[in-house]
This record gives sequence, C-alpha cells and structure tokens, in this order.
Amino acid sequence: MRRRSFLQNMALSAGGVLILPALSAHASPALLSTSSNALSIPKLKITRIRYYHAPGYTKPLFNQARGIVEIETDGGITGIGEGGAKDTIEQCAQMLIGEDPFRIEHMWQYLYRGMFYPPGREKLHALGALEMALWDIKGKALNVPVYDLLGGATRDYVECYATGFSASKATSEYDRAKDCISAGFRCYRTNPTGGDGEEKFDFYENVSKTIDHCRKMDDAVGGMGRWAIDLHTRFDTPEAIKICDALEELEPYFVEDLIRSENPGVYKTIRSLTKVPIAVGEQFGDRWDTNELIENRLIDYCRITLPNCGGLSELKKIASMCETHYVGMIPHFTGPLATAALVHVLGSSSPTRCLIEFAGGTFEKPPYFNEDYMLFRDGKVYLNPAPGLGVKFDPKKAEFLLEVNAKTKYPHPILKSKDGSWHGW
Repeated sequence: MRRRSFLQNMALSAGGVLILPALSAHASPALLSTSSNALSIPKLKITRIRYYHAPGYTKPLFNQARGIVEIETDGGITGIGEGGAKDTIEQCAQMLIGEDPFRIEHMWQYLYRGMFYPPGREKLHALGALEMALWDIKGKALNVPVYDLLGGATRDYVECYATGFSASKATSEYDRAKDCISAGFRCYRTNPTGGDGEEKFDFYENVSKTIDHCRKMDDAVGGMGRWAIDLHTRFDTPEAIKICDALEELEPYFVEDLIRSENPGVYKTIRSLTKVPIAVGEQFGDRWDTNELIENRLIDYCRITLPNCGGLSELKKIASMCETHYVGMIPHFTGPLATAALVHVLGSSSPTRCLIEFAGGTFEKPPYFNEDYMLFRDGKVYLNPAPGLGVKFDPKKAEFLLEVNAKTKYPHPILKSKDGSWHGW
C-alpha cells in the first residue's frame, strides 16, 4: 500500500491530529469531500437539542437521572447521551447551539467555565450527558467506535461485578452470590446489615452483624477476593475501622464508602488505620473532587462514573491519573447508556485494574434502545465496534420534555486568551 493511500485511511485519535478512515454511511455526502491528498473532516454545526424522560424510571435523584439527550447537527448526524435534569440541560444546551460538535474539549471548557461559577455536581451531570452525545456524533461522522477515538482498544473486554444477582433462584444471598461467581462475574458486592426501610439503624448492633455477614459471604464464594462490600456511608470512623480490622484477614476485593463523603481529606486518617482495599468516589464528580485521594494513594479504587464526572473526556483524564498512581477503577452504575459509554473509556484506558458494575447482575434492556447495545456475556462486557457509542435511540418510545434550538438571550460574559482558548472571566 502506498504511503498516501495508507494515510488516507488512518483514524482520528482523541487528543491528537486526525486523519480520517473510510467515510461514514451516517454522514451526508454533501458534507464530505475528497482531494488528491486526504479526506476532509465533516463541517458540522449543532442545530437542535432535545431532552426526553426515560419511561419507567422514577428514582428521585438528580445525580442518577436517566433522561436521554439528542444533539442534532446540520449534517443529519444525531448523537445521544444520558443524564441531567430539565433545567440544567436547558441552560447548557443553549450554550451549544451553532457550535462545532467536533470541538469536544473546547465546548466542555465553555460549559464548565462559561457561567463563571464552577458547576455543582447536579449541573455536571447534565454536562456529562451532553458531552457523551458529542462523542457519539464524532464516532458516527468518522464511522468508528468511540474507543478508537480515545486511543484504541487496550483490552478485549471489561470484567464485571454484580450488586445482587437476580438470575439466581436461590433463597439466600450467600447462595445467590455463589451463583453469581459461577456465572463468570469477577466478584459479588454486598451491603452491611440493617438500614432498610423504616428500620432504625444501630451502630453497635450492625458492626457485629456485618462482620458475621461478611464471614459467611467469604465462605460461600470461596474467598479469593470474590466478594466486596459497600458500607454505604452508614458508619462513623470507629465502627468503620472495627469492621475493616475484622475483614482484613478475609481479603475482600474492596470495601466501599467507609464513612461519609463530604470531607475527602479524612481518608488520610482512614488510610493509616486499615489495610483493606478502599473504594471511594460514587458520590463525587469531576477530577478535582478526587485528585488528592488518588495522588496521595489514599484509596485503592476510584468509583467516579459517567455522566456524574462531566463526560468521557473527564473520565479519561481521571483514568490517566489513576494509572499514574496505581489506583484501580470500578465506576458506579448509573444508567444503561452511561454504562455502554463506560466500556469505551475503560476499554481504551490502562488503570491497574478495572471493573464495571451491573446492578442485579444483568444489563437493562430499555425499549427505547436497540437490544444489542451492550455486548455482555459470562460476566464480561465486550467493546462495541459499531460507530459512535453503538447505541440506537427510538424517541417515539420515550417521553419528550424539552427542545432547544437557539442560543440563550441572556449570555454571561466570557473571556478568551489570544490563542482562542477559554480564559477565566
């Protein structure tokens, strides 16, 4: 193959110079032109953004919202994302109309910094949904899966762990956990005793009960890190450490959220008091929520996830930080599309270890997505080679809530550096 022909078929990478692969079947031919030297990049503009409610999902948490975002372009290419609330999506969407969807990092910086105050975790959730849709557009326009744009596949599949295992017919959690491991999952995640429904929670009683529960769980699955526990921020430091002391000899895969998450710096104390593998981050957002925990090696696993962190680019940066400091990644489960996007990020990254969570031990099959959007089998999820995120959305099967087709009438002042990059206003 001649050098020129070879270069014409090279793919764009996430952060570097891009030379296009074969033209996308999804793109309008009018958008794409060829020359004697190279294929041109599609010139697109964002024209309309729609937001849909996910039918049947009633969990009242902004940080686990599952609304579906559609970003449409003037080239007929539409990208989809998941997350955000109506108000936060609307404000962010008004900032994107008329912009180039390929400039993902540039637009992320604009949405993150363009309203002067850094976004809270609720707005960050919306930013993550919109950024997810931008990656979907880019992959479809270039006819490549998103993981190819993020550096290419680093693994064939991502191992999974299950929180609960609905496929089992067993009547006890211990037997369900055993069935989970037999089905190919890397480990089974359990919870502490107590704290369900209207039941009053007693620290002292549930310390001893939780320790006993974990011993039975370890015995049921045969040890070897085949189980983990989420303490769910239910305990204070003395009780959490007492539990961890007892669990050290059992060697769980990880112990999650030992105490409340508002003060991450407290893990300087926690880390010095226990040797169990610590997992933290489910309730956090962007890299600034967790950078000190990772850089100071105060945790062993980062639980930050999509779209909570603000998008795929942000999670990719966190993955690089984790690799630098030998911290694993086990992102929290949020929604089906976000989980599909997680596979693209983890499947193109190189943390020391990574797992994806499947609630109930299975992936959801929403009627508004194609049935084969997740390539899951034997406790593992495989990289989807379809263009973009590999997920097709049927808006007729969702509930329409919002449309944005014009910029805001009341923009906040912005400031750019001489080179065109965003600057603090």
